Amino acid sequence: MRGNTTHPQAKFAYGSRHIDPIKALNPGLVYETSFQEYLKTWCNLTNANCTVKLSPKELNYPSMAVRVEVGVAVSESFPRTLTNAGASSTYVASIEGDTSKLRFKVDPNTLRFTKRNQKINFVVTVKGSEMKPSTINSASVVWNDGVHRVRSPIVVYTRSDGKSASHFSRPHIVFMLIPLMIIHLFLTRR
Repeated sequence: MRGNTTHPQAKFAYGSRHIDPIKALNPGLVYETSFQEYLKTWCNLTNANCTVKLSPKELNYPSMAVRVEVGVAVSESFPRTLTNAGASSTYVASIEGDTSKLRFKVDPNTLRFTKRNQKINFVVTVKGSEMKPSTINSASVVWNDGVHRVRSPIVVYTRSDGKSASHFSRPHIVFMLIPLMIIHLFLTRR
């Protein structure tokens, strides 16, 4: 299924797109997220009394989104880890989408996997000039090895009222994390 790029909510309208069950059998790369990462993110969002907390933008999740302050230059980083789910391969990153308002950097921009289940870290950095209220800028980082295309949306947005930013709407992300944590528990306890 293709994403609707003309929708006014941009990437929020369709996310990372729908899964292709045939391609899912051989994904190439995966973003693995542990139950502990979800729990640390939950602690951060709910202000729970936890010793270690994780920012939502640090959660090893395929999509990357951040709400920024109106009138302040954009400078955000998203650390991620990819796991090789296939044979040895070299992936090169590219940015697809609108890059006219934001600059994107992927470091490193080439990942060389030599074995199955190997993990490699990378960071996506987004920079740009100040944004107006109710603005959404989006693009995607795509990892390509000539066989697989692993796409992750990147969204930078502002509030409609121009008030100060927080990285995610707390109720939205908390309700997103609950089912993910339950699914993770179910799959890992079998």
